Amino acid sequence: MLGTIVNTLAITGGSLIGLMFRGRIPVAYHQTVLHAIGLAVMLIGIRSALKSTDILLIIFSVAIGSVVGEYIGIENRLEKLGNWLNTRVSKSENDFTRGFVTASLLYCVGSMAIVGSLESGLTNNHQTLYAKSILDGIASVIFASSLGWGVLFSALPVFIYQGVLTLSASVMKPLLTTAVVDQMSAVGGLLIMAIGINLLELKKIHVGNMLPAIFMPLIYYALKSAYLAL
Repeated sequence: MLGTIVNTLAITGGSLIGLMFRGRIPVAYHQTVLHAIGLAVMLIGIRSALKSTDILLIIFSVAIGSVVGEYIGIENRLEKLGNWLNTRVSKSENDFTRGFVTASLLYCVGSMAIVGSLESGLTNNHQTLYAKSILDGIASVIFASSLGWGVLFSALPVFIYQGVLTLSASVMKPLLTTAVVDQMSAVGGLLIMAIGINLLELKKIHVGNMLPAIFMPLIYYALKSAYLAL
């Protein structure tokens, strides 16, 4: 859990620094910065998505995972949590929920979150999460200065999500082959691209409802292994 704790503290620290600049950036610059971040996020997503070696699996994973997430209503629950936190932190913060949801998803769906958490749980190697901590800390400065307090509270979902992955890694170890992790990272890359599209305001995509898609390759390979063992 050490890597996840460091990552959580980095997001918290970066957000606090970013909040010091909140309100000091002119509206025109604010919008331009967000669009620039959106383009960079899309590039990161494309690079991760290109790791895929099985396009059909990615398509089915995103489709099935989205149906599951839509049924659960993940994004709606995240937004309700963001609104609830907003009423207790800063009722006048218009971008609170947007910052909370956007930052939470971005920090959770990337390949470094998946691979780093699994490495941390399986081998007690936290180097990937340490590197992610630096990147997330820098991103938090930029996001918090543009989107406000919600970014600070995104550290909570990151702690829970990565913590669960780390603690459950030993149970999933037999299934975590290189192929499985690569496919999970590729799906995560597509979701990161979708976050970039949202930041560019090209189309509102409910990325939160697509989160289960990341774990569809793991379920597929688990079922495949069980079938072959019969």
